[in-house]
Amino acid sequence: MKLAEYDLLIIGSGAAGVAAAIRASELGGKAAIVEQAERLGGTCVNIGCIPSKYLIEAAQHYHTARTAIPGVQGCTPELAWRELLRRKDEIIEVLRREKYDDVLASHGVHVLRGSAELLGSGRVRVGAQEMAPRNVLLATGARAAMPPIPGLSESSPLNSTTVMELKRLPASMIVIGGGAIGLELGQAFSRFGVRVIIVEARDRILPEEDAAASAALSDALSAEGIELHTGVHVTRVARSSAGYKVELRSGSMTGELEAQQLLVATGRRPNTQALGLDAAGVNTDAAGFIIVDEFMRTSALNVYAAGDVVSGPGLVYVAALGGGVAAQAALGTAYGVDPLPLDVRATPRVTFTDPQVAAVGMSEDEARAAGMSVKVAVLPASYLPRGVVSGHERGLIKLVADSASDRLLGAHIVSRNAGDVIGEATLAVRFNLRIQDLATTLHPYLTWAEGIKLAAQAFSKDVAKLSCCA
Repeated sequence: MKLAEYDLLIIGSGAAGVAAAIRASELGGKAAIVEQAERLGGTCVNIGCIPSKYLIEAAQHYHTARTAIPGVQGCTPELAWRELLRRKDEIIEVLRREKYDDVLASHGVHVLRGSAELLGSGRVRVGAQEMAPRNVLLATGARAAMPPIPGLSESSPLNSTTVMELKRLPASMIVIGGGAIGLELGQAFSRFGVRVIIVEARDRILPEEDAAASAALSDALSAEGIELHTGVHVTRVARSSAGYKVELRSGSMTGELEAQQLLVATGRRPNTQALGLDAAGVNTDAAGFIIVDEFMRTSALNVYAAGDVVSGPGLVYVAALGGGVAAQAALGTAYGVDPLPLDVRATPRVTFTDPQVAAVGMSEDEARAAGMSVKVAVLPASYLPRGVVSGHERGLIKLVADSASDRLLGAHIVSRNAGDVIGEATLAVRFNLRIQDLATTLHPYLTWAEGIKLAAQAFSKDVAKLSCCA
C-alpha cells in the first residue's frame, strides 16, 4: 500500500490516537499511527494514570496496615520500594501490550516510527519520507509544565514522571502545586513515610473543585500529617547537596522551606513543537493548545486534533472520545455515517486521594454565577452507615439542583470510592433527572452509593432522623 492511500494518518499513539485508529478501522478506513517514542501508549499507560494509581493503591495498603482501629493493632510491614517499582513497570508493560500494541494490530493499523511534520497543502513528512494522507489527526498529547520560577529549571526538580522512578524514598519532599496530580502523589509518598509539604499559589487546594469539597479534603490530608500551604507563591528555588530550598511569599510575609526532594505539579503543556502547525495553517490559543470545533476540526482543511493537545478536560476518557469523534468526522461521510459532535457537558472527574474527590456538572458557585436559582444539600460522610462501619467518616456529598425544576445540576463527593459512586450522578446530570428520581430509587444498604440517595433526601428531610434504609 502506498503511504498516500491512508484515509487517516494519526500523529501520536495515546488514548486519542488509538481510539481514532480503532474508529477509522471500524468504519472501513485505512489508518496509520506515527509514533516517535520507543513505546506506544502515550501518557496514561506509560507515565500517568496506570503507574500513579498503582503506587497510590500500594501506599493505601501500607497506610492501612499501620493504622490501628479498635480491636486491631496496627503494625509497620516491610516496605520493598524497588519491588513496588518493578511491579509498576510490569503492569505498564502488560497493559501497553494488551491495550495498545495488540489492539492496533488486531485492527490492521500500521505503526510508522519517527517524527512527523505538517508541510502544508495536505502533505506530511514522516521521518525522511513525504506523504499525502487524506486526513491527519494531531494527537501528540501534553507534557509536564515548568513554571517560570527563578532557579527552578536549573535545580532539576522532579515532575510527575520522574518522581515515580526514584530509586529510593527521600526523607522529605516539597510539592509545588495543590491540584489533583500534586495531591495524589503527595499523599502517596506521605503514606510511604516521606514528610510531605504541599504549596499552592491559590487560596485552596483543588481550586477547580467545589469549595466544600476542597475544604473536606484539606481537613483529611492535614489529619494525616501532610503540611498544606495555600495562598503562597514560590519566589525562588535553590538546590544544594542537602536538597532543595524553596523561598515563599504570602502577601507581605516571606519564608522558606527545605526538603530532600522537590516535585513540580503545576499543570501540563501541549506537545506541538516541530509539528509544522504554522505551515499547515493550524491555529492555537494563547496557551499553545490547538483550537478545534465540536467535531475536532482545526483551522486547516482535513486536519483534526484530539486529546491533551487541545484545551478542555485533560482526562484520558475525554481524549479517547475526542479521537473517535475526529475519526468519524474525517471518514464518516465517505462510509455512510454522520459525524457526531463531542459532548462533554456531563464529564465526571476523580482525584484519587483518600478520601477520593469526584464531581460532575456545576458547582454551587458556577450555577449562581450563571444566574441560576439553585438549592443545595450537603450530606456529611458521618451520616452514611458505610462510612461509620468502615471508619472513614471524613468527607461529604454535596448536590446542587435547580430550584424551579428540581433537576440535578451537579454532584460533588468526598469519600472512599467516590470515583465509583459518581457514575450515577453523571447519568442524572446528563439525562436531566430530578432530585426526586434519586431519592426514590432503591440503593443497596451499607454501600457508598447509598449516599446519593441520602443526599437527595436531605433536600426535604433531616437525614439524622431517618431510620436505616428509610
